[in-house]
Parts: sequence; C-alpha cells; structure tokens
Amino acid sequence: MRFLLLLCGAIGAQAQIFTFSKEQMIKYTSQNPFERFEDGRPKAPDALLEKMRGLSVEEVWGVLSRKGFPNQYEGNWRILHPGKKLVGRAVTAQFMPARGDLNEVIAADGKAKGYRGGQNQWVIDMLRPGDVVVVDLFGKIEAGTFVGDNLATAIQAATRNGGMVIDGAIRDLEGIYPIDMAAYFRGAHPAALGGAMLTGVNIPIRVGNTTVMPGDIVFGDRTGVYFIPPHLAEEIVRRAEVTHIHDEWTKSKFQTGKYKSTDLYSSPHDPALRKEYEEYLKKKLAEREGRK
Repeated sequence: MRFLLLLCGAIGAQAQIFTFSKEQMIKYTSQNPFERFEDGRPKAPDALLEKMRGLSVEEVWGVLSRKGFPNQYEGNWRILHPGKKLVGRAVTAQFMPARGDLNEVIAADGKAKGYRGGQNQWVIDMLRPGDVVVVDLFGKIEAGTFVGDNLATAIQAATRNGGMVIDGAIRDLEGIYPIDMAAYFRGAHPAALGGAMLTGVNIPIRVGNTTVMPGDIVFGDRTGVYFIPPHLAEEIVRRAEVTHIHDEWTKSKFQTGKYKSTDLYSSPHDPALRKEYEEYLKKKLAEREGRK
C-alpha cells in the first residue's frame, strides 16, 4: 500500500487510476533491450515471442535460476487448455479487498477519466495483440471472478494469441472452455466479481511467490507459468536451441537399444561418442542459423 501511495503523486493526467508514469516505467525496466509502447512498457518482438513457444518451463528455469531470478515461476494453476502454450507481454492489474472510502475515490476517478463498465473492464479495454493480462486478485475464489465468458471473449479478441493469468477465479467456465485462448486461474465460481477494487494497473504485482513487472514475457505450459524479464529472453532461446539438439541426439541413441542411461546422459563419456555429439551439434546449429 505504501508503494501505491507513492505512485499517486505521479499519476496526474495518466490514462489509468494508479500506474507507472512513462519515466517510471523506463526506470524500473531499464534493462529492457527492445522497443517500448508509448507508455514505456517493454515490447518484446513478436518474432521472439514466437520462438519461445517451442520452449519448456525447465529450459526457462535453467537460465533464470543462474541469473539470480529464482522467484519468477508459479505453479498450482487450473489450466483452461493444458496443451496450449501461453506466450505474451504482461499487462499487470492489482486488486485489493474492497474498502468503501478508497473505492469511492477510485470509482469517481475512473468516471472522470471516461472509464465505463466494471473495474475489470478498465483493464481489459487496454489490451493489445500479444498481451497477457496478469491479475493479482489475492487468490480470491468466491466473487473473485475476473471474467465470465463474454469478457473472456473480449480478452481473446483483443490479445489474439495472448491470454490471461488470474490469481483469483473465473466464472462461466462452461462458456469459456470453447474459447481458443490460453488461460491460467486458481478456481471457478458462479458469483460475479465483487468485494474487490482495482488499485493498480501496469505496476509491479505479486502473483503467488512471484513478482511480475509490466512487459515481462509470460510463458506458460502444462507445468505452470514463468514471468521472464525481457532482457533474458534471447539468452533463454539460444540455450534452449542447444538443449533441444542435445535431447534429440541423446534420445535417438537410446532408441537404438545399444546404450545404458549412464553412457549418454547427461553427457556422453566415451570420447568417440562425445565427438559425434559435438559434430552433430555444430551441424544442427549451422542449419538453424542458415534458416534465419
């Protein structure tokens, strides 16, 4: 809450209730190597996001843990479509338990700025192609429902290949299930959103054991969700290419039935096999570089 109050003085004419100014966004995401949206949010390239769809959370884990980012993974989700990868740029939203006096100010401020609908819609109307809306609803299930099927459809239409991560609930799950969109949430409940108020948009938020920044690359698979600082994304992709080639070669050798696990994994011990692998790796990397 103290952080929230510090932000209030810098909001002025901003289009959100509580948010980073452009200058603050650039300051707190200063290692971002890519373009930015007009509000300063990091804009990882679409081509890079597409490459990341071939990764696994284990490959992401390997780089982030070595780089001193041990708190960027969160599991224990309900997943709308477990076989569908989630990759996109984070738009963050923070909710808190409703408090009458503060919520009155938030509602009046939103009305003065021309916002319409519920406070969840204020966030949804900001979304762009490639975005993933990441919502801190403090794990609320009953009446912690960020969207039903209509607003989930609005998110799918706005983000196209993006999606949503809701540290709270959704409603109308039967209606949401057919939507071709990646979604992670804690639970489902029939009640509409209530007892919560929007206190921040595109600021740092907490989701479970993670800290999420606006513009983080959101990566989700069957295991869980990673929130990746943009400046580490290219290294993750490069290292993953080597891992994929290593696994391809190792599995092909195991499938011959000639080798024990310790002969090949995690690396070949025999000098001739090691040389064979290194030549295979060099060839495959050259082929991939030629296709770029």
